[in-house]
Amino acid sequence: MNRSLNAQEIKTYVLECGFDAAGITKPSAIKQAAPDLRSFLAQRRHASMAWMEDRAEWRADPARLWPEALSVIVVGMNYGPEVSPLALLEKKSSGALSVYAQGKDYHDVLKKKLKAAARWIVQETGAEVKVFVDTAPVMEKPLAAAAGLGWQGKHTNLVSKSFGSWLFLGSIFTTLPLEPDEPFTDHCGTCRDCLDICPTEAFTGPHKIDAGRCISYLTIEHKGHIHKSFRVAMGNRIYGCDDCLAVCPWNKFAQTAGEAAFHPRSELKAPLLADLSQLDDTAFRIFFSRTPIKRIGRDRFIRNVLIAIGNSNDTKLVPYAQNLMSDPSPLVRAMAIWAAGQLDSQDHFEALKALYEPDETDEDVRREWTEGSSA
Repeated sequence: MNRSLNAQEIKTYVLECGFDAAGITKPSAIKQAAPDLRSFLAQRRHASMAWMEDRAEWRADPARLWPEALSVIVVGMNYGPEVSPLALLEKKSSGALSVYAQGKDYHDVLKKKLKAAARWIVQETGAEVKVFVDTAPVMEKPLAAAAGLGWQGKHTNLVSKSFGSWLFLGSIFTTLPLEPDEPFTDHCGTCRDCLDICPTEAFTGPHKIDAGRCISYLTIEHKGHIHKSFRVAMGNRIYGCDDCLAVCPWNKFAQTAGEAAFHPRSELKAPLLADLSQLDDTAFRIFFSRTPIKRIGRDRFIRNVLIAIGNSNDTKLVPYAQNLMSDPSPLVRAMAIWAAGQLDSQDHFEALKALYEPDETDEDVRREWTEGSSA
């Protein structure tokens, strides 16, 4: 027999499913999201992410995504690291992977727990539910703020008093009419640490980001050659960037992730660039199995690794760049040339050019050869 559940009963059960935070809001609670999103898209600050334009009206208004939904249960899972990811940026011969990518794919972990919570709600109440984890036109950060999980910091990400900047978000839309939580107020004050630390100056102001300049976008979403103006600033960041998250003062209250699936794999904490550069497609898929890194594919990843090699100041890595100058992928070949040029002498670079340049057909690869060594 179906029974009624109040908001507190549902939040209690959701937390028992393994989530670290839970709150409830209404689909109509994020009115400001629509004009903010329209402005973001109109200014082309979403770069090549055309999927953000697709169903933009649904994205900006959850009530249009599913008109029957009366409540949104927003959940968070802590993935806080043991140590600040900023420390790894000094290890130039190792690659820096974003904290969230060093463990199992969070989509899989959250979705399994969300489905368990959603099944219980259906069984107990007979209500309809839909589960979302970063794979549908849902603006989860504004919804999380409206549901009282935290507030959107000046870096546009959610900040929690209990977990700092380290929360994965998911949501359950339901036809249940539940009492909403009070939204969280902004506690950033005059602090602008997250804005000032950005290596590529991707923030045009508080709460305003130009995705085309963001290292997370460049290393993950961007499919082509990365413009030379951003390469040195990328340092050894080869998948994502945590700088604006890690520097937030509210992280002093953060906790290390309790969920074992989010603990970093030992081989992903500080992987050597030399080892990563040797991954072919099969080895890449095996090495990054069950992580979000696997989605970008081997060629884009090796592109990122080669940029890190070029920034390493480690001349012992020149042979590893040289070995990729004849790679089947022009994306890889171009960055191999750039990396060698950053580390090598002009004379040796010209010798390499004589060996590898003949019959090159890709315009971007030819351009890298033409611009030559920067040493």
